[in-house]
Amino acid sequence: MSYQKWLKQYNLKRQNILDKLSHLTKDEVIKYFDFENMKKEEPEFCPLYKDNQKCHDTQNLNCYFCACPEFKVDDTKSFCIINSKYGSTTKDKNGFIHQDCSSCLIPHNEKYIKKNFTRHL
Repeated sequence: MSYQKWLKQYNLKRQNILDKLSHLTKDEVIKYFDFENMKKEEPEFCPLYKDNQKCHDTQNLNCYFCACPEFKVDDTKSFCIINSKYGSTTKDKNGFIHQDCSSCLIPHNEKYIKKNFTRHL
């Protein structure tokens, strides 16, 4: 599946959850997206939930920005627009440049989420 197709599906899932939580405050919504809560309340949101597996090795993983808003893809590369020091790039055999964000926790921390929170895409 292409990243763009996955992103569209993710955005729809996230928006459906946000619509369901419209009665909650911003802080309550952010808390709802905590990994431990999401795997229990929204098991279909992420395929890793069924195996109690996190995509990032951190104690307080928040899944609100599963798709990092700082990550972009164009025809020749994927890249981090904030140039996070926690990411790295590689080039595949076709010359496509890939951004590896697996060590970056920026979009999964509460401070970042609160600053960039939105109820609508």
